[in-house]
Amino acid sequence: DNMKEMEKLYEENPYLTSFSAQVRSCVQGKRGWDIVLDQTAFYPEGGGQPYDLGCLGDTQVLEVHMRDSHVVHTCSGPLAEGSQVSGQIDWPRRFDLMQHHSGEHLVSGLAHQMYGCNNVGFHMGADVVTIDFDLELTEEQIRELELAVNRYIWEDHPAQITYPSREQLAHLEYRSKKEIEGQVRIVTFPGGDTCACCGTHVSSSGQVGLVKLLSCQKFRTGVRIELVCGGRAFSHLSKVWEQNHQVSNLTSAKMLETAPAVARLLGENQALKSRLFAMEQARFSDLAQRHQGAGNVLLFEEELSPDGLRRLTDAVQTACGGLCACFSGQEGAGYKYAIGQPG
Repeated sequence: DNMKEMEKLYEENPYLTSFSAQVRSCVQGKRGWDIVLDQTAFYPEGGGQPYDLGCLGDTQVLEVHMRDSHVVHTCSGPLAEGSQVSGQIDWPRRFDLMQHHSGEHLVSGLAHQMYGCNNVGFHMGADVVTIDFDLELTEEQIRELELAVNRYIWEDHPAQITYPSREQLAHLEYRSKKEIEGQVRIVTFPGGDTCACCGTHVSSSGQVGLVKLLSCQKFRTGVRIELVCGGRAFSHLSKVWEQNHQVSNLTSAKMLETAPAVARLLGENQALKSRLFAMEQARFSDLAQRHQGAGNVLLFEEELSPDGLRRLTDAVQTACGGLCACFSGQEGAGYKYAIGQPG
């Protein structure tokens, strides 16, 4: 508790990937060795943003959390107190989180400007980011929002980090205006968003690269939006393109005409199912007549669906008046069966 304030290098420079620090304390905890340094570039989980990963010396950093105003690194092994250690951030992961946190600011800030809705929930998952707004948005508004966010990204506005005084804060319009103890850090994308935030962000909006809104579902009194940004958005859209490319090849349709081709296939499939159903009904009726009053009946019939098997058993048991057992399948591959009797 007597330790002087640890330097949070991630707040000063989110692009810093390696640093040197002194080990202040090292204690064995439940999940590993809990290590506190005199300065760190590792971001601790908070404000909706996951913690950084990487290594300190030869040990892996497994988790990073803020405890009693100290950044605690939970590591795979111990480090000697008082020793100097070099730290290395997992940069691809950090930059991905920076792109997503900055993208979330732009989506929330512009949604507030355009439609007056407030961000009431935020989660950065391994696959997608979710944002909860307190107002319902139409499909058209979602498309407008996505276009506005990406246009802002292409304009490449510089981000600004400021630490206003209490007096300046009182006159400043910003999101997350809840009471925060100590110095408040304001992240501003001019004309896009102004928000109190402790996270790591890109230095200009162009580095977000791309924002793709994936879904919008009704949630409580508003909506929940799923989105991906930057490299993750590029990867996601590449996979979507590859899937559509395969559908295009399978349906012999142009890339932008796959939906009508699939709709046509589904229509043809439904017509074939209806025809097969009619033919099965005729066959089942014929079998039922053949076994009229026959008592117990055992039947083997090829390639029936579970529903077809049930319908055949029902038809024959009604006619035969006894126990009816119907099997469908192949030797060695196993059989489906249905057994029934009147009543």
